Amino acid sequence: MQLREFQVEGYRSLKSIRFPVDTLTVLVGENGVGKSNLYRALSLLQRAAEGTITEAIAEEGGLESVLWAGSRERVTQRLVLTAIFNELTYRLEIGPPGVGEPALDQEPMIRAERLTLGYRDISVVLLERKGPKLWLRDDRGTSQRFEGELLASEPALAAIRDAARYPELHLIRRALASWRLYHAFDTGPASALRRPASAVSRASLAPDGRDLASVLATVMLMKQQPEPIRRAFAEAFKGSDLMVESSEGQCRLSVRTREIDRPFGMGELSDGTLRYLCMIGALMGLRPPPFMAFNEPEASLHPELMAPLASLMAAAAKESQIWVVTHSEVFAGLLAQAAGTAPRRVAKINGATEVDVSALRQGATPLSPAALVA
Repeated sequence: MQLREFQVEGYRSLKSIRFPVDTLTVLVGENGVGKSNLYRALSLLQRAAEGTITEAIAEEGGLESVLWAGSRERVTQRLVLTAIFNELTYRLEIGPPGVGEPALDQEPMIRAERLTLGYRDISVVLLERKGPKLWLRDDRGTSQRFEGELLASEPALAAIRDAARYPELHLIRRALASWRLYHAFDTGPASALRRPASAVSRASLAPDGRDLASVLATVMLMKQQPEPIRRAFAEAFKGSDLMVESSEGQCRLSVRTREIDRPFGMGELSDGTLRYLCMIGALMGLRPPPFMAFNEPEASLHPELMAPLASLMAAAAKESQIWVVTHSEVFAGLLAQAAGTAPRRVAKINGATEVDVSALRQGATPLSPAALVA
């Protein structure tokens, strides 16, 4: 189930923004214009499916920190997230407690929630929540009020799990839960990326990349398809070979180069090499997620790695929806060349983040990786 449009209102610098989502969506803009807020808004939507969105807001500092504030005064007391899939649209509103309403101190609360099914010119409401009142339409088309107990901070999307009776609700929850959002892989000395992973088959990479060795071993050893991954690594790191082994209940990666006789283990690899391996793991796993979002994936990578990374993402976009947030005009241009998809410009106008859905100016040819390091 593909995400077609995404809308955010009242979140940080996102006063009101709506734009289409493609098979490969590239958002490019300078630092400080609110690109990361778009990525965070996606994360909040996924947390709604997990039932922890209000917890996520509290982790960000609470409603006072996340709600849109204009240049002079606050203009909204609601955060609204809307995801439009094929025929299904899910909308969630979060705000503060009302006067006299039972709630913990400054607790974010679900103020409204709606799931609709659109067919031609007809829109059918499958879920409608307004404050404490919730109505649901079941698989027989019968609409009735929900009589169970539902916390004011708990999305119905996560709480109601009767897939047979409410199949569309189940589809939305499963779709959002399957998303993977990748940002700033930790490659420090104590990182799990620098240690062997459990010898357990993994179909897709965890958000923090901790199971990288298992993900690559699943494809290269268990499925006996090592060549595509080894070729992707060799194209990025000329003269190097990626190796994977599984022994004593653990999976290990190592890299062999032309210059050194012995292979380098994961604890010896550079930060950039490890991060690029994470990109390979995310994009070339056995079963890549249907939707993946990357926040500045080119960060900390050598400029020569941008072109092969763009090619990997363009290839992955044939099977999964890919969302990329970047401040690099060069990387955005390389993605456009590889996939034929125009990037979308992100800018801040009068304090509010805006997305230009038209193509970037035509005729601007991105520099080649060789020119960047010349």
